[in-house]
Amino acid sequence: MNAVAAGTGRIDPYLIPALDGVAYGLLVFVAAAGLVFCFGVAGILNLAHGTLYAIGGYTAAALLDGGWPSLALAFGVGVAAATAAGVVLAGLLTRAASRNHLTQALLTFGVALAGGSLLVSAFGPDDRPVRLPAALEGSVVLAGHRYGAYRLVFIAVAGLLAVLLYLTVRRTRAGMLVRAAVDDAEMVACLGVSPTWIRVGVLAAAGALAGAAGVLGAPIIGPGPATADTVLLLSLVVVVLGGLGSLTGTLVAALVVGEIQTLGVALAPSAAPFLLFAAMAVVLALRARGLAAAARTT
Repeated sequence: MNAVAAGTGRIDPYLIPALDGVAYGLLVFVAAAGLVFCFGVAGILNLAHGTLYAIGGYTAAALLDGGWPSLALAFGVGVAAATAAGVVLAGLLTRAASRNHLTQALLTFGVALAGGSLLVSAFGPDDRPVRLPAALEGSVVLAGHRYGAYRLVFIAVAGLLAVLLYLTVRRTRAGMLVRAAVDDAEMVACLGVSPTWIRVGVLAAAGALAGAAGVLGAPIIGPGPATADTVLLLSLVVVVLGGLGSLTGTLVAALVVGEIQTLGVALAPSAAPFLLFAAMAVVLALRARGLAAAARTT
């Protein structure tokens, strides 16, 4: 999406890529939040998470026809379909949930391969276009520059989702039960709440988040054969950078990743493909040094 400065015709090299980085980062956060729940809360390494996003994206491509009713329909159907897929995945993982992460990874990787093949068979091997309402296809003047209306709206909606997600986890009874299940599942069971149902609820919520991200993010990371792999890779990166189980850390990491992906292309095109993994390596090295220092003091 090009952004041209009003009245000058020149492409802004900093402001617009920075805004794109915020939009991209918030999209990655909403998608990765479900993976944080799965791995950090339910203790399940879900390598099919990108496929849940792809379900939402393909739903958007199939149902959006340029009208507002179709946008609402695509969002509802996409979220419902990805939620149902999360529940099915929870059923498949019933026996593997108590085993090691390698077993979980192999099972969910198989589900991802099967799900990806089904989506390609249903929607074709090419990237699918997404038709937005005309008002969202245009652009607005922002600080003297033209910027895509949809991305600006997406930043607001995704920011609202991030706030609601944080409040749900931190301020509601359901959020407290989910966090308690991480620390002491047996104590939660003594309260009359089944940890198994908590796990199912977590995977369903993760599917809903991924489906919502897939529908809303379809104009940014569109549906295609490589979509699931791209989203899974980005989600794993921000989970590692942000810290396992930390939504705040995941949000910060996602915004950093978004800026690296967009500003990196604008400022250092040749090095852009390596900047993300370089940042990941630096963070892991710093954490390893911190753990080593902590071990020496104990």
